[in-house]
Amino acid sequence: MLISILFLIFGLIVLIGGAEVLVRGSASLAKKLGISPLAIGLTVVAFGTSAPELIVNIFAALKGSTDIAIGNIVGSNIANIFLILGVSACIRSLAVKKSTVFKEIPFALLAMVLVFTMGNDAFFDGSSFNTITRTDGFSLIAMFAIFMVYVFGLSKMEGNNTEEIQEYSYLLSSGLTIFGLICLFFGGKILIDGAVDLARIAGLSEAFIGLTIVAVGTSLPELATSVIATIHKHDDIAIGNIVGSNIFNVFWILGLTSTMLQLPFTPAVNFDVTVGILATVLLFLFLLIGKRRTIISTQYIFSRWTGVLFLIFYIAYLIYLAIRG
Repeated sequence: MLISILFLIFGLIVLIGGAEVLVRGSASLAKKLGISPLAIGLTVVAFGTSAPELIVNIFAALKGSTDIAIGNIVGSNIANIFLILGVSACIRSLAVKKSTVFKEIPFALLAMVLVFTMGNDAFFDGSSFNTITRTDGFSLIAMFAIFMVYVFGLSKMEGNNTEEIQEYSYLLSSGLTIFGLICLFFGGKILIDGAVDLARIAGLSEAFIGLTIVAVGTSLPELATSVIATIHKHDDIAIGNIVGSNIFNVFWILGLTSTMLQLPFTPAVNFDVTVGILATVLLFLFLLIGKRRTIISTQYIFSRWTGVLFLIFYIAYLIYLAIRG
């Protein structure tokens, strides 16, 4: 148990350090390449911070632990919105671009709705079983390809912005970004190994482990990155990281996992997927409520009080999971 606790602490240190380096490197790289920080957050940063989910799901698929594979993705998406965005907003109110509100967030909502429809064959098709099949997986990957085309177009349209970003050389910016991604990858894996060991010593179920400890653990890179980005006032990277990770988690990671192994979809997971859908809808609605008109443009603000409310939602969800067992 002591070794597992040490793994947790060491993994967390590596995650925080990696997040700091990744944010600095990716922001500088975006400025030098003339690419918007939002596009970087939706792709490079989101992909890097989703690496632990990818590794966990690949290992879970190879071991046949389907409950952990599905619970990890659904739980991570819930944690990304309620926990990570909530914590980030508690630090400072976040300004969100119009394209994020009306394009990327609806895309993330579509991802969760597809998980619900693909996982409920018995309800929609009258099938005798509920499974996210290999063909479902290929469909999700196809949606991921469409999203990448959209982000490429977004980077060309928006270009760079006027944020004050510390700029490094191309070599150093690339090196910091890659090193940050590597730290997030290994830090996440070390932390997860320790967390899962502790959970199993406590005798918790696979589904509970996937939805809570593994989901929160694999979301720690997103948490560290978004918090650091918020502190440095890189709102586009903070928001793009969260929304992009949710899209990556479903379309890329769950899609890839289900092409390796068909994933049985238990009825209990429907509630968790519904919470994920609700979290995305609430994010959209609260951004509309926080809209502010200025002389120059219209801003969408995710305020501190909303962040506190989202944290309360997440605590309530965890209490429900603990009761459900």
